[in-house]
Amino acid sequence: MSLKQKIVSDLTAAMKAQDAARLSTLRMVKAGMMNREIEKGGELDDKEMAGLLRSMVKQRRDSVEQYEKGARADLAEKEKAEIGVIEAYLPQAASSEEIEQAVIAAISETGAASMKDMGKVIKAAQAALAGRNADGRSLSEMVKTKLGGQPLS
Repeated sequence: MSLKQKIVSDLTAAMKAQDAARLSTLRMVKAGMMNREIEKGGELDDKEMAGLLRSMVKQRRDSVEQYEKGARADLAEKEKAEIGVIEAYLPQAASSEEIEQAVIAAISETGAASMKDMGKVIKAAQAALAGRNADGRSLSEMVKTKLGGQPLS
């Protein structure tokens, strides 16, 4: 069963179970999926679906950050719940240890010596972590730390 089929199937199950929060999130995911298919002019494969889901998770994380700055804990919690539903369809996230190992390997592979080489290192590390759900922000922070930029916050 493809990722798209699983989402549509789970959407139907959420309707039958009257799980309002899950239903709302899955409807939003399906709408995003349909919009992306219209843009592409065809069906999305699992890789493209995973990219869409990662993008949706990133948007929600940014929203959570903004809501927390604005003292809107209720909205932040809603976004966190949506992140949980969406992440269930993504592959297991890469751990910080895996990200660190990929960054170290990428630095030695590219021969990076300074922050000027950050782009090359990130690209190589992302290639090494392909298929894993690696958070771009933590990857970037790890590269900065290893290249002597700024420490992890």
